[in-house]
Amino acid sequence: MNNSIKHFFRTSLLLLLSSQANALEFKNVQPNESTVSFGYTQMGVPMDGKFNKFSAQISFDPGQLAKAQARIAIDVNSIDTGSTEANDEVVGKLWFDSKTFPSASFVSSGIKALGGNRYEATGKLSIKGRTLDVSTPLTFQAAGKRGQFDGAFSIKRLDYGIGEGEWRDVGTVANEIQIKFHLVVNATSGKK
Repeated sequence: MNNSIKHFFRTSLLLLLSSQANALEFKNVQPNESTVSFGYTQMGVPMDGKFNKFSAQISFDPGQLAKAQARIAIDVNSIDTGSTEANDEVVGKLWFDSKTFPSASFVSSGIKALGGNRYEATGKLSIKGRTLDVSTPLTFQAAGKRGQFDGAFSIKRLDYGIGEGEWRDVGTVANEIQIKFHLVVNATSGKK
């Protein structure tokens, strides 16, 4: 019995060392397969849109959450509301003021496991020169060296000065905006 216990511990140690040596770090974002979109209500009608240009840097190893990082930068001029007229309006001074603030960004400050494939990321969201703390639930699913993050969170547009002047009326365009993301990420293997 003593030999079988030693054999069990040796085998366990070898498996542990082997899994650490082959740890996967998901960091190569696939922009053509990823999306950042949004949903809102205008005059009681649900609407949605997306941003066609953004960049993302991610470093995620499910076994080392303390080292996880994410940075997403969005080109606000790439907004697509489904209408050219609306696109021209929302990049203007009263909305995103893209001439002064051409990008919006999210920079993570931490991620915690919620069980299963569910996590919560916290960080700073900067839009139109205003930076606020946000948190978002997300899921992460991996198949070999390919993973995907999916999540959604809500912001209040007026907290960021989006829709000023006559557009402050939340009866016309609701204050709550839901941000949704789908990020496809490939992994690298080996020790970091």
